[in-house]
Amino acid sequence: VQLQASGGGLVQAGGSLRLSCAASGMIFSIKAVGWYRQASGKQRELVAVISAGGITESSDSVKGRFIISRDNAKNTMYLQLNSLKPEDTAVYYCWISPRYWGQGTQVTVSS
Repeated sequence: VQLQASGGGLVQAGGSLRLSCAASGMIFSIKAVGWYRQASGKQRELVAVISAGGITESSDSVKGRFIISRDNAKNTMYLQLNSLKPEDTAVYYCWISPRYWGQGTQVTVSS
């Protein structure tokens, strides 16, 4: 199983980014997938998940700003980050159930 995340970068507060995570080596369409993040000095936390059936859940801190989606034909998940805040700065990790992780992509939001 391999996950390749991309799309991070440096953006000003209020800006947007789109993260992608391409998966291989498993039947992507039947898996729950999601995004976590880890800020410096803090524990990794859930950002958003999407079930195999397309049901989404997200943390209160990103509700209304971040949108998780998936394209099963491309074995790829996405995270659209809108209205970014400096506190969103973190390394973002993609995850596929039950225990597969991408390498992380840095998102830095300047004030």
